[in-house]
Amino acid sequence: MKLTSRQLEIIKIVKENEPISGDSIAKTLGFSRATLRSDLAILTMTGLLDARPKVGYFYTGQTVEPLLYEKLYKKKVKDIMLPPISIHQSTTVYDAVTNLFIYDVGSLYVKDDNDELIGILSRKDLLRAAISNPNTEKTPVAMIMTRMPNIVTITGERTILEAGALLIQHNIDTLPVVEIDQPKKVIGKVTKTKMMAYFIHAGNDIEKENY
Repeated sequence: MKLTSRQLEIIKIVKENEPISGDSIAKTLGFSRATLRSDLAILTMTGLLDARPKVGYFYTGQTVEPLLYEKLYKKKVKDIMLPPISIHQSTTVYDAVTNLFIYDVGSLYVKDDNDELIGILSRKDLLRAAISNPNTEKTPVAMIMTRMPNIVTITGERTILEAGALLIQHNIDTLPVVEIDQPKKVIGKVTKTKMMAYFIHAGNDIEKENY
């Protein structure tokens, strides 16, 4: 695995000052914590660093075995993505809640008349709307959804590691997978739950191969 110069510098800082908080690492490097989120996510996901709540980051002393890294983290998003569940922007909040439970998903993607992504609705969005608005049968989801450009997307050619880093960096549960040349054309989705299932199954397969 090839690390960036900034990631190598982060490891050096953690080695010399562990345990150290993310804010302290950022301050040492002269960056904001938000700038380093992706780097810290990658370093913890690959096992090079360990993060403990309210304590900070530790250096594990581990290295990433090349073949294991290639097998686990270099797989493409398109290989594990799920079918997206989409609704039209005119759909009512009531019908959106119904769709959420019928398909047993955590989020719904909202499209316009051109079949382009314009918003996302999470379970929290719909629950909040249902509690605060008694008129859910008439309220369109366009009134409560998270809108573009405040939606993080990914393409199918990106890696699982990159997808995981984005999910952690932005503290979200789902990433719409879009066409490379049509950034509003949704072709799938990748979620935290799917990522976890992938790593568990892959880990079990690797364990069976080794024993």
